[in-house]
Amino acid sequence: MVFSTVVFLFFYLPIVLAVYYLSPVKYRNVWLFIANLVFYGWGEPVYILLMLFSICLNYTSGRIIAGCRTEDPKKAKAVLAVNTAVNLLLLVVFKYADLLAATFNRLTGAGLPLPGLSLPIGISFYTFQSMSYPIDVYRGDARPQYDFIKFGTFVSLFPQLIAGPIVRYKDISDQLDARHESIGQFSSGVRRFVIGLCKKVLIANNIGALWDHYAAASGLTFVGAWLGALAFSLQLYFDFSGYSDMAIGLGRMLGFEFLENFNYPYIAKSVTEFWRRWHISLGTWFRDYLYIPLGGNRRGLPRQLVNILIVWALTGLWHGANWTFLLWGLYYAFFLILEKVFLIRFLQKTPVFGHFYTVLVAAFGWMIFQLDDLASLGAYWRSMLGFGGNGFIDAADIYWGRSYLAVFMIAVLAATPLGKACYAKFSEPLRSVLTPALVGAALILCTAYLVDATYNPFLYFRF
Repeated sequence: MVFSTVVFLFFYLPIVLAVYYLSPVKYRNVWLFIANLVFYGWGEPVYILLMLFSICLNYTSGRIIAGCRTEDPKKAKAVLAVNTAVNLLLLVVFKYADLLAATFNRLTGAGLPLPGLSLPIGISFYTFQSMSYPIDVYRGDARPQYDFIKFGTFVSLFPQLIAGPIVRYKDISDQLDARHESIGQFSSGVRRFVIGLCKKVLIANNIGALWDHYAAASGLTFVGAWLGALAFSLQLYFDFSGYSDMAIGLGRMLGFEFLENFNYPYIAKSVTEFWRRWHISLGTWFRDYLYIPLGGNRRGLPRQLVNILIVWALTGLWHGANWTFLLWGLYYAFFLILEKVFLIRFLQKTPVFGHFYTVLVAAFGWMIFQLDDLASLGAYWRSMLGFGGNGFIDAADIYWGRSYLAVFMIAVLAATPLGKACYAKFSEPLRSVLTPALVGAALILCTAYLVDATYNPFLYFRF
């Protein structure tokens, strides 16, 4: 089940909220745990068992580690090592088994059968989220949770279960014990949810149709390749940031406060800044649980550069079971290292150039991210560079450019904080009238689109 569907908006969500607020406070986590499992099992009921196993594994490990962390640190460390290994093994088996078997067959000609396991939705997100708990308990950064229902609610919390943001236990442990819901918080959650729904339904879905056209086209011109690349760059941003907005909004409706996951990445003036603004929860996870333990920047520049390379290789692989994702991670490692060693001061002094350069790097990078093989990638990059052999522009590009000009203009504006800043200049009395009217109108418009449209992809399902 995804948020941008009529079933979720008008059946699942109203029932969850009604029962939640009608239930006594002490039973609300129980209800959420049940609702979470229903949400996750809507499409793949069998994988509820896998998620329950992950919950039990990390809950038990956290309790054991808490019990022996001070008295027997070697045992605590051993339990943590086993727990981490099992978590990663589950991820490897269910996400990468086919890739590893196919790669082994190509290298050796062995002919091993591919396991053919379907990818459990959101496994990358909830695995990282749940395994951070025993790590934080071991470090003393989080209190152990002795209530299984509370811990299970944390791991399976439906607002951010299948596509983040990656919520760490230590950030919401107090909220699991006691939440102070209010009308203001609920209203803020509704506004944030509708903003995210508009991003997803009205912008990402519409601009995504243009990308689909150019992704399937043959003989791309220079302009056509760039129309497609920019369309996908905007589709991915509004799809994912819209989902994060919806998740944060749903969390507020239930009394939770999640950390932000996006901060206008396309206004960045360096690749380094871009990745501080894009998918913030994933970057923070890799920083705290891999980059810093590897030594971070504390062991000299050469070691820091190696650490960046390792982190980004694994960040790339985390995104998908294809070697192109490893290439994508190494691509960004190259630019981050280049900036660290040579470019960052120059980019800081030339913000206009820095912004242009960052958008170019991102656009080329998203093609690695989206295209499945090197041949397709090479052909698309050649067209983007003007070497595709199909000219600069044709009549079809003019038609598609005109057809999507309004959507492009809205998307570019919405990818900056300009609209938010302008709206904030309205007087408080005016905003108090405008906001509910705009939220209501936006919800009606999105609903009409969802009822009528058949195109409603969700790009992060595969992660």
